[in-house]
Amino acid sequence: MVEAWDQLGAPVAPRDLDAASARAEIEGHAPQRVGPEVALGRGGFADDTAPPGALVAVPDGAGGWAVAETLTEARLLAGKVQGRRTTAPGGPPLALPAGEWAATLRTSWVEPGYLETDATWCAPGGEPATVLANGGAFGAKVDSPLGAEARRLADEHGRPVRVLWSREDAVRHGPKRPPVAGGARGDGTGVLHVVRTPGIAAAVASVAPGLQVVEQDVAGPPTSVALRAAGWAEAVVLLAGARGSLVPVRAPGGGEAEAEVVDGRIRVRVAAGDPLDPVVLRSYAIGASHMAFGWVTGESLVVDDAGTIHDLTIRSFGIPRAIDTPPIDVEVDASSGPPVNGSDAVFAAVAAAVWLHQGCPTDWPTRGAL
Repeated sequence: MVEAWDQLGAPVAPRDLDAASARAEIEGHAPQRVGPEVALGRGGFADDTAPPGALVAVPDGAGGWAVAETLTEARLLAGKVQGRRTTAPGGPPLALPAGEWAATLRTSWVEPGYLETDATWCAPGGEPATVLANGGAFGAKVDSPLGAEARRLADEHGRPVRVLWSREDAVRHGPKRPPVAGGARGDGTGVLHVVRTPGIAAAVASVAPGLQVVEQDVAGPPTSVALRAAGWAEAVVLLAGARGSLVPVRAPGGGEAEAEVVDGRIRVRVAAGDPLDPVVLRSYAIGASHMAFGWVTGESLVVDDAGTIHDLTIRSFGIPRAIDTPPIDVEVDASSGPPVNGSDAVFAAVAAAVWLHQGCPTDWPTRGAL
């Protein structure tokens, strides 16, 4: 337990940081730590634990790795020039299915844009430090290839090696949400075209068994069903548009959420069993709401016909700034039931609420405001 005070200096109930960390791990689907040491730069990310004197490896742009004594030397050796934001037009890569639909939806390539880019290290003959050491980027780091590369390079050089991705590396090589193009009827039936992704059909079927999933091969970056609510959130949104109304969202993992847009505000109710730590649960719900709002209204990557990404900087992803995000009100429903993830349900519910509020325009991002 730790003592805490409010903004006026009055004491508040002490927090159990172990419970807070447990809630964060449930919401993030990866180990998480909650405590003052995180804010002080001791969060335990993989690169923070690398031994002094480890070599540094960065991609060299030709499919290999530039290895040097320091990060500066490695980047100089790689000889890469940071990419920029493109002025080329982009848009959803899939065509809508033919048919008479109550609602249609097409999404684009979306960059997860996680804060801490992939990093790990390994000693010769050892096990690489996990890239999930303090957070999994909502699924985007689950299949990171850096661990295997760190082991190989450490064995090759006979010394510990840090292996790091820059922001551009994460954009070029990291997984994206699989774009979809679908049509649905009010009875819950329809067709959903989706970029081929292992596990995506099962994810959709878990919430929308009436949608026929048709996977298509499209040149572009890798995709992953591990990203937050990939596939099933799109299905939830499409069916909400076909009904023309909002209903509570129940995630495959058991969490429930409701959302609405009222007077320019996003209002959310989330039920996730025992909250464990309401502060953390509310924080994740706010983050999921921000993510959903950006997904609907602004986020996309330009990917050309050859599958090459042209938006390579953090400012080019369309992630809304805090000042551009509507106020978000979160109500936490406490329960004595077992704790389950709640923020994934919030993500789907808020995306549906924002889309319906805008009148359900087919193509995302909508570039619209509340």
